[in-house]
Amino acid sequence: MEPAAAVAAASDMFDTIVMAEERFHGEGYQEGYSEGSHIGVIEGRRSGALHGARIGSEIGYYVGFAMTWQHLLQRYEEKEKSSKKRKALESLIGMIQKYPYENPTYDKLHEDLEKIRGKFKQVCSLLNIQSDFRFNTERSALTF
Repeated sequence: MEPAAAVAAASDMFDTIVMAEERFHGEGYQEGYSEGSHIGVIEGRRSGALHGARIGSEIGYYVGFAMTWQHLLQRYEEKEKSSKKRKALESLIGMIQKYPYENPTYDKLHEDLEKIRGKFKQVCSLLNIQSDFRFNTERSALTF
């Protein structure tokens, strides 16, 4: 081997050794980034499904409540066709029907949910009912 070729080979080996740390750092970063992205997507889906289930349960509770009271008021308050209670219940049902369940990117999703909660509290006040909606795995309840 010629001296120039030997120096070039030694230089290439030296560069390989010196650059190994940088190469391994880059490979480790890419591997970690890929794994983190994958786990993030899984965790995001799980969290979204849980949050969506909570909102769905809450909305379902409100619509069941409103439909039941609407039916009761129709049966027992025939004289008061346009009572404040009925109008508030109809408004609550209308808000729920317009709620964009299938569009999670809707920019006013939480704002509209807060309006529904407010209307629900108003209806409960008009009906002289104390409202208490709680979502957990054991139960959700309306207390009287």
